[in-house]
Amino acid sequence: MRETIAAISSAMSEAGIGIIRISGPEAMQVICKIFRPGKKEKDILSVPSHTIHYGYIFDGEKTIDEVLVMIMKGPHTYTGEDTVEIDCHGGILSMKKVLETVLKNGASIAEPGEFTKRAFLNGRLDLSQAEAVMDVIRSRNEYALQSSLEQLKGSLSEKIAEIRKDLLYQIAYIESALDDPEHISLDGYTETICNVVDTQRQKLAWLLDHFSDGKLIREGIRTVILGKPNAGKSSLLNTMLGEERAIVTNIAGTTRDTLEEFMNIKGITLHLIDTAGIRNTEDTIEKIGVERSRDMADKADLILYVVDSSTPMDENDEEILPILQGRKVIVLYNKTDLSPQISVEEVSQAVQPHPVIPVSMVENKGLDELEDTIEKMFFSGSLSFNDEVYVTNSRHKEALTEAQDALQLVTQGAELGMPEDCLAIDLRNACEALGRITGESVSEDIVNEIFSKFCIGK
Repeated sequence: MRETIAAISSAMSEAGIGIIRISGPEAMQVICKIFRPGKKEKDILSVPSHTIHYGYIFDGEKTIDEVLVMIMKGPHTYTGEDTVEIDCHGGILSMKKVLETVLKNGASIAEPGEFTKRAFLNGRLDLSQAEAVMDVIRSRNEYALQSSLEQLKGSLSEKIAEIRKDLLYQIAYIESALDDPEHISLDGYTETICNVVDTQRQKLAWLLDHFSDGKLIREGIRTVILGKPNAGKSSLLNTMLGEERAIVTNIAGTTRDTLEEFMNIKGITLHLIDTAGIRNTEDTIEKIGVERSRDMADKADLILYVVDSSTPMDENDEEILPILQGRKVIVLYNKTDLSPQISVEEVSQAVQPHPVIPVSMVENKGLDELEDTIEKMFFSGSLSFNDEVYVTNSRHKEALTEAQDALQLVTQGAELGMPEDCLAIDLRNACEALGRITGESVSEDIVNEIFSKFCIGK
């Protein structure tokens, strides 16, 4: 029998209300020891499930807090077990006092993600739904939240289940035919299995092809701001954020390290990274900053290359141009409020085929066009969430890729006339890979690793 666990499930802050969650076979006994109902309240052991009750938490004869207690009896709870939630006054000290009292009276402190892990082990959620719980909590924008909620409802699980069902049927058919060849024939089966596998491979291909969209929805567009010193990179960051986040001076080399912030445009998150100006320098610290700028550019989804229109392009710009090759880049023709020393046409010629947008941080010009260009560049001008399932998890992508490779071996084997029992091996490998997404074929070590990344209390 699993032990009864407890943890603080709300933020550790001076909030108005704090929540302590208890789950397990002894949850009702624990709350019975420490809860005294208010006037006209029933004994807590006799109340119906899914009801809320007013009273006090006591440690012996000492009053700990005035609370509301929610009683939820399994299996119709988040974990599938008897669950009690105590709504106490917010504040770190009051929540810790209530939790300490709960632990003194029979509960054990929960491990990270243990409530959701129990929901998975008790069949309330599959593994992809459990992972979506943390994605909901960590969502940075509306689209990420909606995508996570769709997965929490089981949209990805349903897709995977459909594919596995068809593949498992083929495995069963092959095994039945091999066991009873007199009644089940494999004549002409090659064409059948090729058609089935081709259909399922197309479904997997769609999910894999849209992984990059899902990753951007979930994590945001990793946007690196590049340029030579004093081009206006930090001013761009401050203007986009609407606050003075980066130090701005007219001294070249002010920014010596990366500075990272998040912002939302048109419902999608930009992970903005301001970098040190790229130039040849003998300053040891600045040189390290320049190398970090190059490293960040290599990992970027998008580069915003800021060109200072008030000075000619020079050898520092020449250092940057090769970095832009083969990448998604938007060039910002900056400081249009000053007299230009280089024209838009000259910059366009130097950076082609990348788009060039005239901007001024002083006059706050060009940022609307920048946002529109980012939207078109990443979402084909149409940024509307629909009912399609987006894979956002790298673990899921790895499993889908493995399943896709296994199905390709099935097709190749069928075309080469390999025996059906050999085809069944690759079909099983595909099913096993897909089962790792939902948790139907996953090791205990992987399960533990996944839930170790959760916060305590969830």
